[in-house]
Amino acid sequence: MNMKISRRYAIVSLLFFTVTATCCSKKSPITPELSVSSSEIVFQPDGGATDISIISNVDWNISNPASGWIQVSQATGNSGQAAVMVTTTPNTTGANRSAVLVISAGTSQVRRVNIKQSGSLYPGYNTSPAPADASGMGSNAVQLAAKFKLGWNIGNTLEAIGGETAWGNPLITESYIQAVKQQGFNAIRLPCSWDHYADKTTAKIQDEWLNRVKQVVQYCVNNDMYVLLNIHWDGGWLENNITKAKQDSVNAKQKAFWEQIATKMRDFDEHLMFASANEPAVESQEQMDVLAGYHQTFVSAVRSTGGRNSYRVLVVQGPSTNIEKSNDWMNTLPTDAVKDRMMVEVHYYSPAQFCILMDGDASWGKMFYYWGAGHHSTIEPERNATWGEESEVDKSFNLVKTKFADKQIPVILGEYGTYRRGNSRYVPKDLATHNDAVDYWLTYVTKRAIASGAKPFYWDTGGALDRRNNTVLDQRTMNALRAGGN
Repeated sequence: MNMKISRRYAIVSLLFFTVTATCCSKKSPITPELSVSSSEIVFQPDGGATDISIISNVDWNISNPASGWIQVSQATGNSGQAAVMVTTTPNTTGANRSAVLVISAGTSQVRRVNIKQSGSLYPGYNTSPAPADASGMGSNAVQLAAKFKLGWNIGNTLEAIGGETAWGNPLITESYIQAVKQQGFNAIRLPCSWDHYADKTTAKIQDEWLNRVKQVVQYCVNNDMYVLLNIHWDGGWLENNITKAKQDSVNAKQKAFWEQIATKMRDFDEHLMFASANEPAVESQEQMDVLAGYHQTFVSAVRSTGGRNSYRVLVVQGPSTNIEKSNDWMNTLPTDAVKDRMMVEVHYYSPAQFCILMDGDASWGKMFYYWGAGHHSTIEPERNATWGEESEVDKSFNLVKTKFADKQIPVILGEYGTYRRGNSRYVPKDLATHNDAVDYWLTYVTKRAIASGAKPFYWDTGGALDRRNNTVLDQRTMNALRAGGN
């Protein structure tokens, strides 16, 4: 081999090895990989925050088309794993809303996260939550109930549609509260309307009405009276709409009203209790499940306002406030952040033909004028009660005891009563026996309720105690109630 060929071969060989080495020294391109822990996040109207996990082997970024109501804690990241917090603001638009976060890695990997948020029909009214305040709130539900003697309803007044005096009663005065106390009662139930005084678009309750109700509550507390403030029939927006179809709109109003009521009344001590509803019309377990949601909204709204409301005793109603239905269907209480601060409410007007002032006989039953052993009439036997007498009272209140009271859940007998027919269109022929029967029912039911662990609140609309001059109109009723309470 001559020197020229040898030199040329050496140069070519060197070139080959140089190119090969260069090629082999280059890294192979990385195939992007991307995983995201969630493909959909659903937020409630109040908004909130939740984390998603992003894992990638290359740089990634998030495209957020709804930055006005969705925020992410970081919009870009490097290879590895990252926790990204997704936050939404309260939705007060009245409509549901949604958007898609697009997460990209490299040029080939894309993941989408659907963000959905239901809308609130009304603005949020918990605008000034206060730190929890336990002062003056030392009693749990059992301890508080033990302080009640006899309870009294101020009926047909604050709940009257058209105004406080629309159903014929005068404005509530502090002297009237004092007169109730003088008759032996130390607890007041305040049936109250709110929807009538609220803006239909925003659910904002009139300040004037909130101030007036607070004034009446203050009358009670001034006189060491315990007071139960509720949302009563109020046009039926809650108690006549316990259905899945209506639950979103009812929950929205329940939340809006109780945020306002609770904030306004927040500084009262344990003398004040709140009640979720009145007589919610429930005829099935399915409806009871919807009602349970309304009660949960009530509890959460009250607690969210803070202050003494963080510890206030709250009262939730059984289905139709009926004892038997409550025994069958009311198997849980709302979730509560504070322990043992809840009571259950039922009502009792049985038998209806004796307790309710019917305007004549009905297809479902004749009017009863006489009730109970020793109080049937021989003069007018066709008007004697044929059901709902002592044994059935005992049976009903035994259910109250075993279902609730024995489990350390106090019960409010929020309404009960029977009324005399002496001034009605249908006057009993045996009036003396009728009046004795009314006395006997009032004493028997009051005594039986207390023995079962239920705290009785007599329903009065002005017939037993004159609200204009604070004089007793029906002394026999007062005596019979007190006899049941002793």
